[in-house]
Amino acid sequence: MSHVPVMSRQVLEILNPSPGKLYIDCTLGSGGHSAGILAAAQGRARILGIDKDPQAIDRSKARLSEFQTQVTYVNNDFRYLREIVHEQGISGADGIIFDFGASSPQLDSPERGFSYLHDAPLDMRMDPSQSVTASEIVNSWSEAELGRAIRRFGEERWAERIARFIVARRKLRPITTTVQLVEVIKAAIPAGARRTGPHPAKRTFQALRIVVNDELAAIAEALQQVPDVLTEGGVAIAISFHSLEDRIVKQAFRDMAGTGGFSPLTRKPIVPEPGEIEENPRARSAKLRAVRKVLKAGEVE
Repeated sequence: MSHVPVMSRQVLEILNPSPGKLYIDCTLGSGGHSAGILAAAQGRARILGIDKDPQAIDRSKARLSEFQTQVTYVNNDFRYLREIVHEQGISGADGIIFDFGASSPQLDSPERGFSYLHDAPLDMRMDPSQSVTASEIVNSWSEAELGRAIRRFGEERWAERIARFIVARRKLRPITTTVQLVEVIKAAIPAGARRTGPHPAKRTFQALRIVVNDELAAIAEALQQVPDVLTEGGVAIAISFHSLEDRIVKQAFRDMAGTGGFSPLTRKPIVPEPGEIEENPRARSAKLRAVRKVLKAGEVE
């Protein structure tokens, strides 16, 4: 329960939480960012916490138990941000935080099937109630579809070869576990290419996770709703973990600034400090971008 989210100090410096204000944590996870916001606001801010993973909601409720009256929990996809805010009777938020990708608890829970380091059912669903799993995709999609997805969402050089090996292997028997898929990927990637760089299965697993959870489309849809949800002077922060996510955030924030209604708070993305990366290697690829909704004439922040 003491997990510290990536770049928590930078998030709080930019957000500058204050008592009486409302903040939306669109990727609640284990409640780390929300805990920091509430502490900075002396426990007197309000939080709307959203996560489509019911286990994340449970973890956050335990972590934020001392702030029961300050936090509202919503088990839903952040792509429905505007609808969620309307249902909660909220007129606007003073700050919005997105921390994209799979959380450490999801990656570290073998039974969820997100990790290529553990033997588990090939699942990868952030929302366990949805029907499509990584196993279904691996065993039913055509070679061409798999190749395109692995190349596009995993930026994997050997995507087509991996897809070909997957199709050949599943003809013998279905690929139903993470270890079985890792074995296929290792067989597909030439030995010389496996000696350097990240784990050979990293990019393919990333691609499958993105497809299973429709992550990039959800990010784009949610960011489009930010202008309607933020109050004047409010701040939106997005932390991404790979180039595909960051590209969407960069374009969305650029579009907001282009309307004249937003000002960028980060000319270039903020990245973790060396000490944080040393303590948490998963933070290595993180990039933080932020924008502020411009105050209308006569408004006082």
